[in-house]
Amino acid sequence: MTQTKPDLTGLSLLIVSGGNVSFKDVCERFEEFGGKAFVVTEPDAALYLSVKERIDIVLADLKTLGDDVSAFIEKCKSTNPAAIIYLTMDNLRGAAASVLPPGVEDYLHNNITGLRFAQMAEMMFGRGQEGESTSLTLMDPLVSRLRPYFQFHSEAMRRALNNLPAIARSGQTVLISGETGTGKEMTARSIHVLSKRSSGPFVAVNCAAIPETLIEGELFGHEKGAFTGAFRLRKGKFETAANGTLFLDEIGDMPLALQVRLLRVLEEGQIYRVGAESPVSINARVIAATGRDLKLSVQNGLFREDLYYRLNILPIHLPPLRERIEDIPYLAIYFLGRAMTEQGIPPPYPALSPATIDVLEKHPWRGNVRELRNVMTRVATLIPSTIAQVLPIHIIPYLDSLTQPASSLQLDSSESSGIFIPIGTPLSEAEDMLIAETLRYTGGNRTKAAELLKIGLRTLRRRLNQNILS
Repeated sequence: MTQTKPDLTGLSLLIVSGGNVSFKDVCERFEEFGGKAFVVTEPDAALYLSVKERIDIVLADLKTLGDDVSAFIEKCKSTNPAAIIYLTMDNLRGAAASVLPPGVEDYLHNNITGLRFAQMAEMMFGRGQEGESTSLTLMDPLVSRLRPYFQFHSEAMRRALNNLPAIARSGQTVLISGETGTGKEMTARSIHVLSKRSSGPFVAVNCAAIPETLIEGELFGHEKGAFTGAFRLRKGKFETAANGTLFLDEIGDMPLALQVRLLRVLEEGQIYRVGAESPVSINARVIAATGRDLKLSVQNGLFREDLYYRLNILPIHLPPLRERIEDIPYLAIYFLGRAMTEQGIPPPYPALSPATIDVLEKHPWRGNVRELRNVMTRVATLIPSTIAQVLPIHIIPYLDSLTQPASSLQLDSSESSGIFIPIGTPLSEAEDMLIAETLRYTGGNRTKAAELLKIGLRTLRRRLNQNILS
């Protein structure tokens, strides 16, 4: 999968490392992607440089800073108040906010890759949050009307939506394909918004949710007296969508007999209400969507080939979230903020720690964007109001562990398997840190985590619920 290169133009990085730890890859990559990097070996030199230069990000090794970490951070912030500070040390991860000194964003691994750090830096400074870097914005001024339909930063989504404004203006039939939760109805709505029919109605019909005996009347309507109980004329969805757009979701589940009638409607622009002798002209654009492989359905005799080619005039395929991993942080931040706004919670909203982003990016997301939105809504609803940063322990309980069975986990023995717990940390907090790190290690699989911790699954669940709601 090809990922979009981070854009760090205008950003500056100050690395503080005494030489025991090498951040050569971080430095080289930061500059490769347009940023400026400074490297010093002593805290005093770092503070002197922070006065001379505008610093956006500080990456400092704890061993180099010595005992007076808080004093260094305070002085650094006094000259660059907006700077984001990361501390690094072996086996130290951001598992609990209580061990983060004030002003520090998170703990990172000493061996963090330059590409991963560059991606984090770009995200923390909001590149692409408003869509400036998306090709859509450059193509058509009407795209501003799409917000908040799409939030993306990946090349995969750029390719999928590259022709969206032209498709919208064309008025032709569109077939949208993609897995559940990838945003097929959202895409259909955006096509409607950008089209000449935007002032007309957008009517959605889920072909899989309506019983086969009722779907014909739902689409085409019926005449008065057409059957027992038909006491009045009823217009179908094709008529109610007049001068607008009719969205036929899950078109692959439409009965074969009805497919014949739909093909005739698309060809002739007329419908027959149930029980009617005369046709009714219709004026609705049809957009269809499916989560099935319609070509395979055609081969298996489950979908008419002629209808497939009639619908597939302008195809759009939406990639699953696992093929657009770089979009996950942007979507997570967007959904978290939106959910909190809807609940009347004023900003500033909690940030996502790099460790949390790492968990989100490694999750399978079988439900795609819909699943991610639901998870962030749960977090926004249940996270304590005093939390300034969303950590893995706040989010892992809401991830569906069934999407990653324990048998599929490969525990890498080469990966560092310890955590740093400062002297004086209360026992309950140390346990929380250990639980969070174990869950991160198992990719969120609670059953495997309970096995490694030598505790019952019920005990683990109870402890997680106590932490989330406390």
